[in-house]
Amino acid sequence: MNANTNKLADKIEALTKQSPMLCYQCGKCSAGCPIRDYMDESPNQVVRLVQLGFDDEALKSSTFWLCAGCLTCSSRCPQNFDLAKFMDAMRQTTLEEGTVIAEKDSVKFHKAFLNQVKKHGRMFEFGLARDYKLATLNLMQDVDVAPEMFVKGKIGIFPHKIKDTKGIKEIFDKTD
Repeated sequence: MNANTNKLADKIEALTKQSPMLCYQCGKCSAGCPIRDYMDESPNQVVRLVQLGFDDEALKSSTFWLCAGCLTCSSRCPQNFDLAKFMDAMRQTTLEEGTVIAEKDSVKFHKAFLNQVKKHGRMFEFGLARDYKLATLNLMQDVDVAPEMFVKGKIGIFPHKIKDTKGIKEIFDKTD
């Protein structure tokens, strides 16, 4: 083992208040993950990389950028290890350390998502799609499904605002 073996594990523990060492690699998180097929490493493999001190390899993975945050993994864990929180901490650490991001458009998606929540207090799907498409310049990607989504009411033209937008602004001011 090298001297940096627990550097990332310690940082993740400080951010999440849980040790990555809690995971005993049963694989239930990965077996239940709805987007596992799109990831380069399974979620439990990323945890294992951190446990073993392979920090660079763990931070270069696309897995935590693709994580939908659905909490399926966390709800299935027999150790009550909150893997979704771990994935958030991995994203945060990657950004803080300036690691080359495997899924560059994911950062643009996260920023577009947060921008919509900041503006409206909740998700505005049309605004998210607009902001994301403009940021990535993938303007024609998925354009074939847009009409059907409008017709089915999956995407509204106008945002719905929550009542306490001031409270949302305060949350973002504290975290910016």
